[in-house]
Amino acid sequence: MNARQHDPFKTAFESLDEFADLISQVLKCPITIEDANHRLLAYSTHDERTDPARVSTIIGRRVPEKVINQLWKEGTIPTLLRTRDPIRVKNMNDIGLNNRVAISIWKQDEVLGFIWAIEIDKRLTDEDFDLLKKAADAAKNKLLQLQTRKNKKEEHSQEFFWKLLTGHLKGEKEITEKFQSMQITPAPSFAVVVFQFRQNITSNEEQSISYLLKTNQRLKIMLNTIDCNQLILLVSATNIDKPFHELDHFVQTFIWKMDDRYGIKEITPVYSSIYMDYQLIGKAFGEALAVLSIKEKFPIETKNINNYQKLGIYQLFELILEKRRNEDYENYSLKRLHQYDKKHNSNLVETLEVFLNLDNNINDAAKELNVHANTLNYRLKRITEIGDVNFKDPNQKMILYLDLKLEKYKGI
Repeated sequence: MNARQHDPFKTAFESLDEFADLISQVLKCPITIEDANHRLLAYSTHDERTDPARVSTIIGRRVPEKVINQLWKEGTIPTLLRTRDPIRVKNMNDIGLNNRVAISIWKQDEVLGFIWAIEIDKRLTDEDFDLLKKAADAAKNKLLQLQTRKNKKEEHSQEFFWKLLTGHLKGEKEITEKFQSMQITPAPSFAVVVFQFRQNITSNEEQSISYLLKTNQRLKIMLNTIDCNQLILLVSATNIDKPFHELDHFVQTFIWKMDDRYGIKEITPVYSSIYMDYQLIGKAFGEALAVLSIKEKFPIETKNINNYQKLGIYQLFELILEKRRNEDYENYSLKRLHQYDKKHNSNLVETLEVFLNLDNNINDAAKELNVHANTLNYRLKRITEIGDVNFKDPNQKMILYLDLKLEKYKGI
């Protein structure tokens, strides 16, 4: 019988491990089967020939992040996400990857996983490529079953996460039992991370997000959900020497990969303080949303601020505004300067804000305002005279700075 017509994979198999062994026997090379997020599902066990990348994958039960990154850079994974044919992957000694052939497992227009065949003692032929395509087709139903179970678990975990975020689960015992029922081990400390996208997140973007989250190997992500244009994560902050530094690295890497791999730009990342009590997840979520609100109103001042802890005086704006409302307070100096600007079509208030923003640095402020230093000095003199401002008084400068920001916060 013609080898191209024969299909050795049209047979019942108990498990994917058994199937991986069958592919290995037919093609006479080591085989691994992964899901779409590069988590190891099965590998052939009757062949000791292998390479370091495969060993690391088997030990860690997923492909190492450095290998995934390199396969993206080399164009291997983008190609696998486009074609249904096997592709050759060249030797990459720096990441321990020998020559191999890979093929995607498809269900209509969706990639469910991958089969990898290592070329150690032989180079796969065109006939072997045909057999690999038959193997990928045979593995589809098994991966569909796994995907269905995974989707149901994710639906339950998202419902659980929303109950935590909205305060519907408050008792420590109830929360712990729910974590256990979801087979999730809660970390001793955590933070809530929010990525705000420019527009509502599409289903294609959801797939890209899911891929990046599940291939991330720096931070443990316990729960995640999507709400319109926001991706919300519950991440572990345990066993990290500098958690804020690690969180900054995580969010910046995520944003870079979304842009580099999928062309998705303008994502704003924020995250909460670090907590140890899971009854405070709602508070942590509120902190993350507070950072987003402040960044929207003060994009320049908070450009490099992602963390609630680094908001500084901005944390207190609502409290101070409430005090201002109760006292019917008005800053005399700012009132006078606003009146002068309105009457003379000048910009003394803007000049004052830039000068205070840049810590009273004449040269930096003049550059920011695009004026000569002498012009700035003249304006500062007018501010002193009209607003009765003493730039040598730190208390007055502090309250001026605060009230300027409060005006912007209120939208004045």
